[in-house]
Amino acid sequence: MVIPGKQPSCSELFLLCLFLGLLLEAWAGKIQYIVPEETDKAFFVGNIAKDLGLQPQELTEHRVRIISRGRTQLFALNHRSGSLVTAGRIDREELCAQSVRCLVSFNILVEDKMKLYPVEVEIIDINDNTPQFQLEEVEFKMNEITTPGTRIPLPFGQDLDVGMNSLQNYQLSSNPHFSLDVQQGSDGSRYPEMVLQSPLDREEEAVHHLVLTASDGGNPVRSGTLRIHVQVVDANDNPPAFTQTQYHMSVPENVPLGTRLLTVKATDPDEGANGEVTYSFHNIDQKIAQIFQLDSDTGEISNKESLDFEEYKIYPMEIQAQDGAGLMARAKVLVKVLDINDNAPEVTMTSVTTAVPENFPPGTIIALISVHDQDSGDNGDTTCSIPENLPFKLEKLDDNYYHLVTERTLDREITSRYNITVTATDKGIPTLSTETHISLKVTDINDNPPCFPQDSYSIFIPENNPRGASIVSLTAQDADTNENALVTYSLAEDTIQGAPLSSYISINSDTGILYALRSFDYEQFRDLHLRVMAYDNGDPRLSSNVSLSLFVLDQNDNTPEILYPALPTDGSTGVELAPRSAEPGYLVTKVVAVDRDSGQNAWLSYRLLKASEPGLFTVGLHTGEVRTARALLDRDALKQSLVVAVQDHGQPPLSATVTLTVAVADNIPDVLADLGSIRTAADPDDSDLTLYLVVAVAAVSCIFLAFVILLLGLRLRRWRSSRLLQAAGVGLAGVPATHFVGVDGVRTFLQTYSQEVSLRADSRESHVIFPQPNYADTLLSGESCGKSESFLVSQDLLETKGDPNLLEQAPPNTDWRFSQAQRPGTSGSQNGDETGTWPNNQFDTEMLQAMILASASEAADGGSTLGGGAGTMGLSARYGPQFTLQHVPDYRQNVYIPGSNATLTNAAGKRDGKAPTGGNGNKKKSGKKEKK
Repeated sequence: MVIPGKQPSCSELFLLCLFLGLLLEAWAGKIQYIVPEETDKAFFVGNIAKDLGLQPQELTEHRVRIISRGRTQLFALNHRSGSLVTAGRIDREELCAQSVRCLVSFNILVEDKMKLYPVEVEIIDINDNTPQFQLEEVEFKMNEITTPGTRIPLPFGQDLDVGMNSLQNYQLSSNPHFSLDVQQGSDGSRYPEMVLQSPLDREEEAVHHLVLTASDGGNPVRSGTLRIHVQVVDANDNPPAFTQTQYHMSVPENVPLGTRLLTVKATDPDEGANGEVTYSFHNIDQKIAQIFQLDSDTGEISNKESLDFEEYKIYPMEIQAQDGAGLMARAKVLVKVLDINDNAPEVTMTSVTTAVPENFPPGTIIALISVHDQDSGDNGDTTCSIPENLPFKLEKLDDNYYHLVTERTLDREITSRYNITVTATDKGIPTLSTETHISLKVTDINDNPPCFPQDSYSIFIPENNPRGASIVSLTAQDADTNENALVTYSLAEDTIQGAPLSSYISINSDTGILYALRSFDYEQFRDLHLRVMAYDNGDPRLSSNVSLSLFVLDQNDNTPEILYPALPTDGSTGVELAPRSAEPGYLVTKVVAVDRDSGQNAWLSYRLLKASEPGLFTVGLHTGEVRTARALLDRDALKQSLVVAVQDHGQPPLSATVTLTVAVADNIPDVLADLGSIRTAADPDDSDLTLYLVVAVAAVSCIFLAFVILLLGLRLRRWRSSRLLQAAGVGLAGVPATHFVGVDGVRTFLQTYSQEVSLRADSRESHVIFPQPNYADTLLSGESCGKSESFLVSQDLLETKGDPNLLEQAPPNTDWRFSQAQRPGTSGSQNGDETGTWPNNQFDTEMLQAMILASASEAADGGSTLGGGAGTMGLSARYGPQFTLQHVPDYRQNVYIPGSNATLTNAAGKRDGKAPTGGNGNKKKSGKKEKK
């Protein structure tokens, strides 16, 4: 049986949509759109840019975005076209269930303006759901005595769509005993009932199979079916009956699980199986059926899941009671949920700024905060607050939105970061609250110049400092950060004694360390005053300066300077006169000196360092006055030389010396004749050169002495060999002539290193003279060297004259002379005394040496060929009768011929009967030798 329903035409639908659109536009204060459900992603909903009064490209510039609360984002903004589009497929039934109108509300935020625009989109239902029954099949038992007209309620179908797309009619399959009647409830719902048209006969047909079809009014039409099985039983004339047709109960939403909420009761007066009643849910929502549990035997209703006031305020249920014979009765149960404060407020940061410059004015918006509580009544009434000690405040907007704004100007140097705690509290019992933290960084601006710890600095530095030495390190602190706190240093331009300051001092621009570019001199300047600048790297740059006073400390770096007596510049010698009649304490002269240092370094003291006559003069310790210490005597020399030292009191002390020449005479004419011989002190450089020359001569002498010792050692070795030969009877004939070569070597060595040093006191020059060798004072002439006879030749050697090999040996070099020490006289240069006249030149001395040697040789033979009386050695004929041998030192003992063991002895030894040690040969000499 079909109950037709009236379906609207397409024109009626169009007019309805147009009317709804006009109605939405007329609704002031909201932007409203209509969109059908189950559309594809990015389906056009409306031109949001136009409705906001913006151009499409301005959506990005103004940072326009969608703000929705507590649900998945259903819509999105197309910034390119400026339109509102769907973010995905929208299921109206999931959003709004069976609501007639499905409205989705959200806000559009223009972030740069911090302005909200409410938007409401109605989701239009389409026929996308098929009517369904909770059961695929149902079974009824009917007594055969059931009277016609009996109505059997059937399960109703459910269609999630609304309007024309919802369930519109039912149709029952054709059956002669049953018909379909659809009842309409007060809420417009349709309830199918099966009506018994004719009595049943179990014996004719025990089971009847029917199909109930539910159809909607969509296009195309969708339908669902329910299979019905009617079993005919024996008669049961009393159905169950509930004690109440409707049960009501209120429970708090936090009721524990498994709590017995309600017990329904139905009675059946029948006996046996016809009187046994069982309970079951009938026509109940699937979600509710999952929350509640019904005991089929007792009728107790309990909760198996938590109740949620925010989801269901009232849980409707229908309980069916059925006896054993199949008679049924139904009752409604309404469970009302009481709200408790079980939901804390939710705080959402819709828009927040994490960093703000410190110079932002008061009233700057920091964040947009949304607060929502799912509870109702006082439990859902919320307040929002922040700590009072912060420079911020909250401004309440509509719909539980708040602005967090600055209350006063921020200062990063005081607080660089704020941790703001936003607390949302409801008014329930007990009170619940939620805290959200906002970390706000205050960014720096360049509002603080660099600052030095002191207003001025005083630095002390000793003079003669090394170049590049570090003087002081200055540091300026900047309260800003990063680039604004990066400090660079420089010196203010200035001049010192006409030169720029930068040539004296430099500063490291990064560290602030000052360096000395030159060595400071206390005598040149004693202090410097400069200004150090410190700049930061901010924009604009800020700076500060500090004055620096640099004081140079004196060091003892200047020796005393003698002003009087001054050294003459014309080569003459300054002389101070002192009369011989001067009494002790007589002021001879005064040494005047100054020191360019200061303080203790310039305190001078005087002392007598050296005097040719100690004890004759004294020098004042502090005055420098030279006075006589005693009376002058006749034996005191005419020229007195004094060396006065002037010393300061620095550490270490420095000193200078001056040489004074004092002439002792009663009057000036007596001393004028001797002034030419007075010489000034040699220059220090000449003294040094003289010292070097003396050291060189000493070194040469040491080398010579070592050579002579070595040579004597060799000769001694050969002499011992010759003595061994004499003991064997060989005699002097065994001594080879080559032994005389050493004599020439010694002479040559002496000639090579002979030198004369001449120093002049009246000039600053020294003369070193290297004279040419002089062979005048030789024992044998060069002619005698060419003879075949030797100076000392043994008989054995004469016998070997015929042997050419022996004759080819080189004769000994007889070119040998005495040293200055072996010449007669006192050092060979001074005149003799009154008793005789000493040789006074080199020629006379050499002749005297030759005569002495000849006399000594003849004395050894028993006679003299030089003439003259005995004991005079023939010298009286040249030097006078008063000149005898007693006036002449015996130099024969000093005459040693290297290479021979012969030693010249004096005549006295022969007169005493002593034979000469080496007089066995060479008793005769050639005439040329005698003349020589």
